Amino acid sequence: MQEDAAPSSGSDSAKRPPVREIHDPYPSFSSIAVDVKHDEIVMTDENLFQVLVYDRRTNTPARATMSEPRRAIGGEKTKIEFQCGLYIDPESGDIYAVNNDTVDTLAIFSRNAKGNVAPDRELRTPHGTFGIAVDEGRSELFLTVQHSNSIVIYDKMATGDDQPLRLIQGSATRLADPHGIALDPKNKVMFVTNHGSLREFHIEADGKSTMPTRSTIAGSGRVVASSINVYAIDAKGDVAPIRVITGPNTQMNWATGLAVDEERGELYVANDMDDSVLVFRTDAEGDVAPVRMLKGPKTGMKNPTGIMVDSKNGELLVANFGNHSATIYKLPAGGNTAPLRKIRSGPSDQPALMIGNPGSVAYDSKREEILVPN
Repeated sequence: MQEDAAPSSGSDSAKRPPVREIHDPYPSFSSIAVDVKHDEIVMTDENLFQVLVYDRRTNTPARATMSEPRRAIGGEKTKIEFQCGLYIDPESGDIYAVNNDTVDTLAIFSRNAKGNVAPDRELRTPHGTFGIAVDEGRSELFLTVQHSNSIVIYDKMATGDDQPLRLIQGSATRLADPHGIALDPKNKVMFVTNHGSLREFHIEADGKSTMPTRSTIAGSGRVVASSINVYAIDAKGDVAPIRVITGPNTQMNWATGLAVDEERGELYVANDMDDSVLVFRTDAEGDVAPVRMLKGPKTGMKNPTGIMVDSKNGELLVANFGNHSATIYKLPAGGNTAPLRKIRSGPSDQPALMIGNPGSVAYDSKREEILVPN
């Protein structure tokens, strides 16, 4: 009598090929920046874990499947995963790519980096880092941290296990799932978008720690309205914002990326769930309406998450996570305005799956649906 085969071990099961895959084969742009010195647009691809570099004047033809980048950085050596924040050094062209979830590292690459290469420099960051901004005058690097409702500020050239110079965290800050960050050195302030998930944390009494705590106060969780908090550029500790932009008139719905036009005194907001860009005065406060809005089918926007003001060329650049595209407009554009140019990383009729960083998957047997968080 032949014995039944022994059951497969867990390690053997893990090596089995899938029966089928749900997978978006095209890059999804999550953040965007311009290298004005070298006339290039740089974007992070949160779907395939890449940084992609295009000629600034790229305009994908309507019938083309996509535009090929000049070069791409991606692969296991790069330590790029779920990168959602991006900064380009205006002089060297160095690329700062922020990882949000599975790899707690800020990876810095030289301008000419290409392929599966190790970063030129790494900085270990708090878990859940999202947005990045740099004050070149003070040589300081600002990072928002979602899961601890905090902002950490490092020396721009920090590396390895270097600690932050200072920390913003605590109940007075009104930080609630912070995402985008932009600086206005001219007026010595910073702007931070909040999705609205609020938790309070146990803060050390001496206030000397510069790393955010994740020790949550039980029962403190709640959801508040999306907002933009404004702080002094040298703020630290459990400090209240100078002012807050929030309320139904603002029309914010998961306000994410931020960009400042210092000369025009305007603040640009990538409004993710509303498929729009909102523009406020930099001195706006309270429940105020935008001075203008870019929204409508002609704009080509879908779930915009990254935004950049190119003052040199008078352009506004938007990364659309929802449709494999970046759209470029004249800087004062508003209403239902078509872009000047569009860079596509996939076919125009191919929707982006927008599967972010799923920690679990569920199956609804009644509806025969697979449920994936994003």
